[in-house]
Amino acid sequence: MGIDRQNSGLLEALKMERVRTILTHTYPYPHEHSRHAVIAVFIGCLFFISSDNMHTLIQKLDSNIKWWSMYACLLGFFYFFSSPFIGKTIKPSYSNFSRWYIAWILVAALYHLPSFQSMGVDMRMNLSLFLTIYISSILFLLVFHIVFIGLWYIGLVARVAGRRPAILTILQNCAVISVACCVFYSHCGNRANMREKIFERRYSGWFTLWNKEERNSWLAKFVRVNEFKDQVCKSWFAPVGSANDYPFLSKWVIYGELTCTGGSCAESPAEISPIYSLWATFIGLYMANYVVERSTGWALTHPVSQKESEKLKKKQMKPEFLDMVPWTSADLFKTVFDLLVSVTVFVGRFDMRMMQAAMSKVEDSAKQDDLLYGQFSERDELWFDFMADTGDGGNSSYSVARLLAQPSLKVQSNGSSIILPRSNLLLIGGDLAYPNPSAFTYERRLFRPFEYALQPPLWYKEEHIATNKPELPCGMSLLKEYNGPQCFLIPGNHGLFYWLGGWFMPQKKSYFALQLPKGWWVFGLDLALHCDIDVYQFKFFSELIEEKVGDCDSVIIMTHEPNWLLDWYWGDVTGKNVSHLIRDHLRGRCKLRVAGDLHHYMRHSHVPSEKPTYVQHLLVNGCGGAFLHPTHVFSNFDSLYGTSYESKAAYPSFEDSSRIALGNILKFRKKNWQFDFIGGIIYFVLAFSMFPQCKLDHILKDDTFSGHLRNFFGSAWDAFIYMLGRSYVSSAGAFILLVIAITFVPSKVSRKRKAIIGILHVSAHLSAALILMLLMELGVETCIRHKLLATSGYHTLYEWYRSVESEHFPDPSGLRPRIEQWTLGLYPACIKYLMSAFDVPEVMAVSRSNICKNGMDSLSRGGAVIYYASVFLYYWVFSTPVVSLIFGSYLYICINWLHIHFDEAFSSLRIANYKSFTRFHINLKGDLEVFTLAVDKVRNACISCKHCFVYLLLVATVDCLHNVKVPKEWKLDPSWEGESKLQPDHSHQRKFPSKWRSTSSQHDPVNTVKIVDQFTIERTVTPEFEPVNGSVLH
Repeated sequence: MGIDRQNSGLLEALKMERVRTILTHTYPYPHEHSRHAVIAVFIGCLFFISSDNMHTLIQKLDSNIKWWSMYACLLGFFYFFSSPFIGKTIKPSYSNFSRWYIAWILVAALYHLPSFQSMGVDMRMNLSLFLTIYISSILFLLVFHIVFIGLWYIGLVARVAGRRPAILTILQNCAVISVACCVFYSHCGNRANMREKIFERRYSGWFTLWNKEERNSWLAKFVRVNEFKDQVCKSWFAPVGSANDYPFLSKWVIYGELTCTGGSCAESPAEISPIYSLWATFIGLYMANYVVERSTGWALTHPVSQKESEKLKKKQMKPEFLDMVPWTSADLFKTVFDLLVSVTVFVGRFDMRMMQAAMSKVEDSAKQDDLLYGQFSERDELWFDFMADTGDGGNSSYSVARLLAQPSLKVQSNGSSIILPRSNLLLIGGDLAYPNPSAFTYERRLFRPFEYALQPPLWYKEEHIATNKPELPCGMSLLKEYNGPQCFLIPGNHGLFYWLGGWFMPQKKSYFALQLPKGWWVFGLDLALHCDIDVYQFKFFSELIEEKVGDCDSVIIMTHEPNWLLDWYWGDVTGKNVSHLIRDHLRGRCKLRVAGDLHHYMRHSHVPSEKPTYVQHLLVNGCGGAFLHPTHVFSNFDSLYGTSYESKAAYPSFEDSSRIALGNILKFRKKNWQFDFIGGIIYFVLAFSMFPQCKLDHILKDDTFSGHLRNFFGSAWDAFIYMLGRSYVSSAGAFILLVIAITFVPSKVSRKRKAIIGILHVSAHLSAALILMLLMELGVETCIRHKLLATSGYHTLYEWYRSVESEHFPDPSGLRPRIEQWTLGLYPACIKYLMSAFDVPEVMAVSRSNICKNGMDSLSRGGAVIYYASVFLYYWVFSTPVVSLIFGSYLYICINWLHIHFDEAFSSLRIANYKSFTRFHINLKGDLEVFTLAVDKVRNACISCKHCFVYLLLVATVDCLHNVKVPKEWKLDPSWEGESKLQPDHSHQRKFPSKWRSTSSQHDPVNTVKIVDQFTIERTVTPEFEPVNGSVLH
């Protein structure tokens, strides 16, 4: 028993479950996931390469800096293109497409360069052999799957076999098999080994290393890794035998290469090719594995205990949160178009608020019941929250909703811990779902995070969202009897919502008034698209102020956008009816204005003076879940209604906000890889007419580096002049881009400055497009001059392979002619055109040479399409990182130096951190205590920025600022799961109301929340304004 207990502890220490997870996977059938096979092939490739004498390889390196600089450029561009997809899978499968695309065109370019050949590696053979085995494997497995599905159809195999394999799975497995065969051929060849030699090696060579007589010299033999590689090739991967042992298969196998000794070659051996043996082994393993699992079922081949099955089920139970909205992707073009149509066509012609008033069939005296709510007015004290701009990223929205739902929050205030209970009332200041208010975005980005945080009651019915909204919660006769949390929202028509998670929503109109304890009021104004209240709202609120709001009462006005900041920023004046209501009707009783729309936290408080103060505090908190907005852009705001204000708090701080903008330079493409399609197309249109550049001899004639640069940029200028004078396509593209760039500059900038900014922006893009075009053309021209490209037509690789195939892969049985005859010539034709399609640089170089010699008219229309398509395949890779870098730099300069593009510059970063909400408390004395709570967890492994240099300094700075983390990984809360079995009537009665918690307790919002701002608004004792002869005095 003691031994068993000790072994059990050892297994726990070794984390065997983690080891099992690494060796297996989450997919139902292992043949559909070739990741581990790829790893195994990669490790084998490294072994075979490292087994050669490294000293010899170093001696073979080509010292010509021209080729190695070309290598550096190629690898650099390809790395930056694929960097957003390293280490993660992005859906839709653009990430997987990019990996295969990069592998294809990178290898197609590298194998033409001479340095691999100087190291003794002939990539032409590897590539041609890979493509041949790849096509053969695909065809063979497709036939196998068709036959197997046919057997299932007639009922000869199990029902589970009817699940059809994905084409991508077959392609991945065939690629792994082909790579493995090519790696073996590169280091072992296709030599036919005689039986006698194989028999002798079984008892000699490397394995004598373990004999007692020679065990002292094993280290010396280990150094000779090359000998071990020979033993692996000749013994471990030797052919399965002679074809004479398998008479039936003698005409259907590939034979090994002739063995030559002493200058003479033996007759054609009967030994099967080791390449064929390896391929047949892999194919047989795939087929056997597939047949066994599809026939007997997964449970028989991989039995799992009930305990492990439950653990696996819990691991798979994770919330399906959506990522932050990619605002710079092409997917939002439709959304922008819809918004433009709605704003342009319907604004001024249709207003939802007018429709609400027209549909109302009750009298004005009774209508106030739908707008005025007093269920909280008789309480001694009240807690209520304000948040805005939720419904973007699921992680950030749920983090805030989880904090709102907790029965209490323990935070630090002035060096001591205080406990803030959950609020009775939640106010949401608009912008509920991004990027558009569709049913899908409401469900996935708004309802689901809040339902996970605080579940609706058992009697909740989804159809109540659309029809027959109940007046009161189940079992209640009066609204004030309900002691659960309630919610009110602006703007828009939210009267159709019944429950937002566990928050009951009694609201029926898009605007409302709440009478709170101790003379406090909340006015929720619906500004709609006019940035102002309509006549119906003005009439309701003005009459309410005159009839019910006392002279010593205090009012909080809530709007969906802070027009005091936006009017100052844009130099505009909006909300005239709101201003009239505040200045001429409330007359100093408006103590606080709160709004969202700007996704940060800022508070401005009035500076005491002799001038009248209409509003004491201006508060913006739009950190409910949407992307972050900068604060430093609004740092100079200082006045409203003639009253001076000063900034009291900002989250993030002005300094941090300015530094966060640096992420546009470093991380724009990583965050906005969907921008590739737009940027690559734009650059190709700009450089389209300049391909090809046939006269580039003068660039390399000068012997000095400065001369090369001078000639290079001189050619770029000549290309620019050519584009303006003779290239209609590129000129039109540049003009359209200039118009778009000038229009893109915000309207607050003067026309002259807009033109200057637009011209500089387009000039940077145009210069980069021309420079990339010249670099690409110069590389192709260099390879052509050194006979590395355009040597023998479009099918160079195939013709070379056929000559090598006949030499190293003998075919005494005539297998290849028979296959060609039976496939009606498709067998060699498919491989021939596949090699041509793979060898994009050769196709591009041959077409380019024809154009330079005979002119563009010498190409047919199809030939021109093929040429420009081959150019685009490489130019797109070169241009996408550059266009993202330039556009990100443009946003950084604009946001930090010119203070424009604050929306575009920060929406592109898609920052899910810096989330907050504001909690209010009307205490027993009637004072309003204000606490702004934020999720602010800094990771421990933060690089010290002062110890970094240049680029590392920039990366470390941005990373340190981005370490204010919102959790991204959630797991089922066992406390919630245990409590849910008791099934209380209301989720707000639970001690653990939220379903998910962070996988790391250090990053859980409940444990990382802190106070970033705290102040108190005292209760009004005497009115500050009084009417005198119709005027207003302070």
